[in-house]
Amino acid sequence: MAWQSFALAAPVKASQAAELKNRFRIDYMVDNLTLVIQRDYGSAPVVVVLPDGSKWYSNRHPQTVKWVDGIAADMIHIEKPMAGPWQLLGQVTEGSTIQKVSKLDIEVQPLPQPLFQGERLKVTARLLGDNLTMRMPGLEYMVEWTSRFTSQHIAGDDNFATGTIIVGAYKDNGEDLDETPDDGIFTGAQNLEQPSGHYILNVTARNNVFEREYVMPFELSKQPIKAEMVPNNDPLKGIWQIQLSVDETQVLLAETHFEFELVGPAGLQLPIILQDLTSAEQVLYLPKVTEFGSYRVKGTVVSTAVGGREIVLNLPEMFFNLIEPPKPGPSAEELAEQAAAQAAIEEQIAKDDAIFWIVTVNGVLFLFGIVGIIVWRKKQSLAKAMAAAEERLKQNPPQEEKPKETELESLDLDDIDLTMPDDKS
Repeated sequence: MAWQSFALAAPVKASQAAELKNRFRIDYMVDNLTLVIQRDYGSAPVVVVLPDGSKWYSNRHPQTVKWVDGIAADMIHIEKPMAGPWQLLGQVTEGSTIQKVSKLDIEVQPLPQPLFQGERLKVTARLLGDNLTMRMPGLEYMVEWTSRFTSQHIAGDDNFATGTIIVGAYKDNGEDLDETPDDGIFTGAQNLEQPSGHYILNVTARNNVFEREYVMPFELSKQPIKAEMVPNNDPLKGIWQIQLSVDETQVLLAETHFEFELVGPAGLQLPIILQDLTSAEQVLYLPKVTEFGSYRVKGTVVSTAVGGREIVLNLPEMFFNLIEPPKPGPSAEELAEQAAAQAAIEEQIAKDDAIFWIVTVNGVLFLFGIVGIIVWRKKQSLAKAMAAAEERLKQNPPQEEKPKETELESLDLDDIDLTMPDDKS
């Protein structure tokens, strides 16, 4: 048998509950109740059997009941539960015990002050039942944690125009900054890469059964440590510098240590460590680079705030380029040789053009001459033919034809038929 019950009104005394085959009793004094039931991983939600024999399912129950079924647990909130013996049916994990509480709440670790931009911060939160940490496998999947920053819109702050932004969540999965899974301690990593200024932190834990909220005003301060790439007046030397500045009113100089990584072409990943600072203003010389291309420098710094709090800051990335210099221009002798070669090429082109035009013009004139000779010969032949025709006409003149009147005169009037044709009927 494995289940837990949480009452949101008066606590249920241990003498009023009995454990036998996943059975428990609810007495008349309980106004509302929250059951948290641990199941075998991946099993189906439990079935709740009421004292009168009726059954509730995760997808079928009264409206006064709120039910959240997770991957390994159920959370059921009941208003005015029926007094008497209740029973749970399902693959309930063995070994769990009943816990009786009067309320559910959350406890959130407040943000430290001063809090700096880019700080890597680990904060925790817990879900409480009667001020005791609730701990069970699968609880993380049943509760959604969300962390938000809301600007207070104070004039002069960098975040004056910033609204509400989601900056993180809390997990109990043993990953990232969370130490142990399912230990009841939810760990959050806030994204502090935000504009500086005054904010309100809002942390909510919710599901379909309950919702709790934590609110805290705070200030996000500017980074007390700066690292800036120094402009390189002679990039061909391949040596760059980083100007480091430490605000000793905020952090301890003797306990400030830098770690950089130079990333560049051809898979370059070169760590650079600076542990001992001699002054608050110091220049760090990067190793000489020889490969042409783009480079970036990623950096973190660990230090101690004046108040004694240990801090880790992520520094903004820095970039620079090693550009290949232009090749030197040709010498005077090379320029003279190039000019002579170009003149020879132009002279040869001019000769080729002259020969082309001479051949073209001569060819055209030759064609015109042939055409003229052909036309002249045709004219000569035509003139001779016309002269021969005139000579033949002179020697053989044509005979004149007799007028047609003589033929009419030879006709006899008697031969003319003057009768009219018969009318056609």
